[in-house]
Amino acid sequence: MKSHGRKMIAPIVVTIVLILYYFAYFGIIIAFLEGFWKVVFGILPLGLSALIVKVCIERIKEIRKGEEDDISKY
Repeated sequence: MKSHGRKMIAPIVVTIVLILYYFAYFGIIIAFLEGFWKVVFGILPLGLSALIVKVCIERIKEIRKGEEDDISKY
C-alpha cells in the first residue's frame, strides 16, 4: 500500500497546481472584463477544475487497482 500512496502524489500535486493556475489566470482576465463576460469567464475555471478533479479521481482509482502503467495497453 505504501508504494501505491507514493504513486498517487504526482496526480494530486498536478491537479492542485492546475486548479490554482486556472483560477489565477482567469482571475486576471476577469479583473479587466465587465458584465456578461465576467460571468462566463468566472464559470469557466469552475468547469475546468471539476473536470481535472474527476480525471484525478479516476487516475487514483487506477493506481489503487494496480494499473500504474496503463499506457502499455495501447
